[in-house]
Amino acid sequence: MLIKNATLITAAETFQADLLIRGEKIAAIGQNLPPTPEDLILDATGKFLLPGGVDPHCHFDLPMFGTVSSDDHYTGHKAAAFGGTTTVIDFVVQEPQGLRHSVELWLQKSAKAAIDYSFHMNLTHFDDSVAAELPALVEMGITTLKVFTAYNGRLRLSDGEIFHALKIAKDLGLLVMAHCENGDVIEPLIAEALAAGHTQPEWHAQTRPAWGAIETTLRLAAMAAQANAPVYIVHMNAGGEADMLRYARQRGAPVMGETCPQYLFFNVEHLKRADGAKWICSPPMRSEADNARLWQALQTGEIQTIGTDHCPFFFDGTQPIIYEGQPIAIPGKELGAGNFTKIPNGLPGVQDRLPILWTYGVRAGKISANQFVALTSTNPAKIFGLYPRKGTLAPGADADIVIWDPQKQVTHGVAHSQQRTDYNLYEGWELTGYPEKVFLRGNLIVDNEQWLGQAGDGQFLKRGKGEVL
Repeated sequence: MLIKNATLITAAETFQADLLIRGEKIAAIGQNLPPTPEDLILDATGKFLLPGGVDPHCHFDLPMFGTVSSDDHYTGHKAAAFGGTTTVIDFVVQEPQGLRHSVELWLQKSAKAAIDYSFHMNLTHFDDSVAAELPALVEMGITTLKVFTAYNGRLRLSDGEIFHALKIAKDLGLLVMAHCENGDVIEPLIAEALAAGHTQPEWHAQTRPAWGAIETTLRLAAMAAQANAPVYIVHMNAGGEADMLRYARQRGAPVMGETCPQYLFFNVEHLKRADGAKWICSPPMRSEADNARLWQALQTGEIQTIGTDHCPFFFDGTQPIIYEGQPIAIPGKELGAGNFTKIPNGLPGVQDRLPILWTYGVRAGKISANQFVALTSTNPAKIFGLYPRKGTLAPGADADIVIWDPQKQVTHGVAHSQQRTDYNLYEGWELTGYPEKVFLRGNLIVDNEQWLGQAGDGQFLKRGKGEVL
């Protein structure tokens, strides 16, 4: 295929060119490229070409609170593709039988993958036997570990265990990712709230104070500096976290940060609504001031990536929706009616990320189109060992390409979304700019509103050591 007369947007530049695809790869980029008789020619005049999005933070088919997140490795991948994302990275749940067993279970789940994918490994129990298994992860192409400083007694590691893991990770070329909250503060606050009869969704945020995220972010940055091992702070939600990240990076700590769209657009007031459970995720929404500080951190390059933490649940799982012509209902946030601690934590977002950030980020003048590509594609690909195969438009890269129509107008919401749930956080938002066609390794999988992909199209990506940006 030869795509002609396009405007290419990369993390570094914007320019007019043709793009030639041979098989699954980008073969050439240049002016007036000559076609062969066999080439299908596509005129992209007035359109932008972007590298397919890389979402570094997704949860598919994740068990939680007696139910499961409503998108699996087919439905969630399909939704991602409609939003212009062609690569996702999911998290493997650590099972008692060992890390290799845990990965095998997740590979079985993901056999239905519709786009390319990789895994991070949750590290929720750590001892010498687990440490001995870490080299096997590298052999399997999984080069990232996720640790938690909250969820006491369930997911949390001690600071000493995290520091030990960091030192081993450094020797193996692994990157440690950290969920930063203070479980020792959260647990008593939850108990106090419930004892006082505070059961509404807003108390999910009130019992997880921003200060816990702020001080823990600095604590993990300090560990990174002392172990001389990189740390990536996931889903940064408080402006103070950006302050701590800047402080640490200015002093040479090898620490990077990610935020998510929900922390740019929503705040604790949304949890006070009658349908506030829709906005329950961990960490929670903060304040408008936090929204503004996180936008600033993106503008200045203090935060390196935007993921989604996509982990959707039905708002009312007692009522089925129609998905691909079939009714489906999965227990969801109604499980926590009357008790915020029972509401499954998570939001839909894998399809929304690029279109929402284009209209309300790029078109609004908050970030440039090149920053948009860097934050949502190139930087995640570099950090997580996928670049230059993914995350760029360059000869030799996979032909993961989005033809973006900057004039396409969409009223976004659940009726337009392919995410398998019954609500959308951005219901009724007016968008200008949306994917027109999406290619996965040279194959057209989304053509406007038509789905041409299928389960099993996606490939598992073995990753090497990433970059510290």
